[in-house]
Amino acid sequence: MGSRKCGGCLSGLLIPLALWSIIVNILLYFPNGQTSYASSNKLTNYVWYFEGICFSGVMMLIVAAVLLVLENDSNYKCCQSENCSKKYMTLLSMIFSALGIAFSGYCLVISALGLVQGPYCRTLDGWEYAFEGTSGRFLTDSSRWTECLEPAHVVEWNIILFSILIALSGLQVIVCLIRVVAQLSKILCGTYSVIIQPGII
Repeated sequence: MGSRKCGGCLSGLLIPLALWSIIVNILLYFPNGQTSYASSNKLTNYVWYFEGICFSGVMMLIVAAVLLVLENDSNYKCCQSENCSKKYMTLLSMIFSALGIAFSGYCLVISALGLVQGPYCRTLDGWEYAFEGTSGRFLTDSSRWTECLEPAHVVEWNIILFSILIALSGLQVIVCLIRVVAQLSKILCGTYSVIIQPGII
């Protein structure tokens, strides 16, 4: 009972993390609250991978909802044996937790790539990725940020939002990984017997 309550708390934690991921990803489309750059496609290419909206957002909401349903005691009725039912619910929970790791991991990787690449901005040479060849060194050299003339403060905007996405998706990975380990230990350590006794069926 205690482990299911703990699992339910972890699954519930995924919901606000997913909602914040959606919000942060949407903000990346509007540097300084302006819509003109999105409509003219003058944004870093990594915002179009929908890492926060789709994968770390909507897909993680679905994963969280399924995991919460699986934690419900009334779902342990998939076969005549209660032990059998718990085993399959545990297996399904582990599978969806693994999917959660894949979805949030995708967001984590894409956000990290977007952070290192830097923003697409207007410089003295025109619109370009001003820091693409710096391997992320510009992140610690704020004196170079003024190379981006437009949108205003786009470097700070991208650094803050991509960093938040990395943190949110990283927390999602940790939560889902904890769930996978917990569910796997139940199966391997014999909390739910994998072998169904002939007399039970």
